[in-house]
Amino acid sequence: MRLVLPLALLLALAACKQDATAAPTPRPVVSEVVSPRSGLQPSYAGTVAARVETDLGFPINGTLAARPVEEGDVVAKGATLALLDPQDLDADVRAAEAGVTVAAAQLNSAQDAADRANQLVAKGVDSPATAEAAKSALAAATARQAQAQAALVQAKDLRSFATLTAPQDGVVTQVDAQPGAKLTAGQPVLRLAATGEREVVIDLSEQDVAGISPGATFRVRLEVAKEIASTATLRAIDPVSDRATRTRRLHLTLASDASPAFRLGALVQVETDARMEARLTVPATALINGGSDVWVVDRTTNTVHRTTLKLGPVTGERVLVLSGLTTGQEVVVKGVNSIQDGQAVGPRVAK
Repeated sequence: MRLVLPLALLLALAACKQDATAAPTPRPVVSEVVSPRSGLQPSYAGTVAARVETDLGFPINGTLAARPVEEGDVVAKGATLALLDPQDLDADVRAAEAGVTVAAAQLNSAQDAADRANQLVAKGVDSPATAEAAKSALAAATARQAQAQAALVQAKDLRSFATLTAPQDGVVTQVDAQPGAKLTAGQPVLRLAATGEREVVIDLSEQDVAGISPGATFRVRLEVAKEIASTATLRAIDPVSDRATRTRRLHLTLASDASPAFRLGALVQVETDARMEARLTVPATALINGGSDVWVVDRTTNTVHRTTLKLGPVTGERVLVLSGLTTGQEVVVKGVNSIQDGQAVGPRVAK
């Protein structure tokens, strides 16, 4: 009986030691199962807009005399949009015309004087110095006439600037000045949206934008008449996201044969094209030390393995994956710099 108690104590101590040295429970990982166009919705709300929209104003100072167009008016190229008070400009033209008349008279007088001087010198009545002086006066009169003519051309050009015309067919979308207002050079009078080429603008999250290929096509339907549809091609993505919504604006060019019902400002429903090329993306936080490697989770063994990717452009918080991953693979997206190759991990945790 004396040997039984010490043996029991030894067995208890051995069990405690084994518990103390047991492997820790694998930690859960924040991961993502990669998939093409992750997060893309079936449709988005958009608006028809003009590809070219310009603020128009006068290149000279003046008083706005008239503005024959209002917001919403459709105008043709060359149509008169606004007029400045031409009183001062007309006075400048008349003064320049008078200057040309005076310069022409002075030139005639100088020409006559030069001719007489040359005749007198030829007869020996006057000295050659007189002829040289008359020649110099003629040259000066010729220069003054050229200067006066240039001033007249300039005055007429400034007078033409008093009429603001439409540089292309369009719609007046905004009015900034009323008749009687004092305007400075370049101050906007109105905004003109060109009707020649229409586009649809939509706002997408950075995750959605990262999964869209350049040149992607969309199906566009009018919100008020969904039977009226057209196609649109991705032209550009704004390089900077909106500060408030953290979304990026996409500019989709409507097909040239799109219905005239797609008027500027119309609400539309934009659907993703089923033929759109699938693209994989990963969060930038998944890249180990900011490089091109990620941790891929093998759920058959619950371990992670380092994998090198070929990456494309970065869009916001996500990076386009060109190669190295396949659909359905699980990638660790947080805490990647504290993991070792082959490390056992626990279950997947959502972000």
